[in-house]
Amino acid sequence: MRVAVLYGGISREREISLRSGIRVYEALKKLGYEVFLIDVKRDFLKDAWRLREFEAVFPMLHGYFGEDGSLQGVLEYLGVPYVGSGVQESSICFDKLRSYQILEDVVDIPRYTVIRKPTEKSPFGFPCFIKPRREGSSIGAHVCHDEKELLEFSKAELEIYDDLLLMEYVKGRELTVSIIEVDGLEVVLPILELKPSGEFYDYESKYTKGMTEFILPAPLSDDLKEKVESQALSAYRNLGCRSFARIDGILRENTFYFLEANSIPGMTETSDLPASAETFGYSFEKLVDVLLKSASIKIPR
Repeated sequence: MRVAVLYGGISREREISLRSGIRVYEALKKLGYEVFLIDVKRDFLKDAWRLREFEAVFPMLHGYFGEDGSLQGVLEYLGVPYVGSGVQESSICFDKLRSYQILEDVVDIPRYTVIRKPTEKSPFGFPCFIKPRREGSSIGAHVCHDEKELLEFSKAELEIYDDLLLMEYVKGRELTVSIIEVDGLEVVLPILELKPSGEFYDYESKYTKGMTEFILPAPLSDDLKEKVESQALSAYRNLGCRSFARIDGILRENTFYFLEANSIPGMTETSDLPASAETFGYSFEKLVDVLLKSASIKIPR
């Protein structure tokens, strides 16, 4: 079976994508697949038609032209089976505002508003939280403790992004729930609790060894565990995710607040999904093999 692993990309998450892609490539080689590693750069489209030579594509592209539906549109146009969610579903997951609008009657979400101009005023008091509407790996995300920080951070990020989400800062336990599809069935992997050394699970905490403590499985009562799993699965289904995804949230008292869905979770040595899969009993190679077998030509539901 000839498999293409797409990695790299043109987003601000390129470095992480390179790390994820190499790990997946090496795992597929160990499994005996005929696998090719393709670095997706700005000239990618001129040779994209060559992907028809492969029986499956494993996208490991994070951020723009990876998780936002653009790449998925190219693969669907070519008629190539691929791992992951479809065009519309990927686009929705990447756009946190659209995700919130779809899930507002399904899960609990921190209060939020959209800002397009720098501001020092927070309708939710302080501390508050800002993050780009369309971005990953906590890039551009900040806890703002006062008016000065909110003005400073919002001004800096709005020079890069068209709009930002200004959100209530929910202080609680950071949980992430990974969901994979095994033989067409959705499987919720053990819930992971994250204890970053910083104030929240930011870019540095995500990708620097030793910066975050992983607690697996998260110590939860049976009732609370069932509630978190149910909410994560509801988010996964209502957003239309396929193959795999990671649902991130904050547990405050008995309420699990949805933060975002990642349609192409990281697969680095410090990433969450592989850690949860290992606790479930899947080696990294087994996880990659299961995900590859979920590859399909996406047809809208």
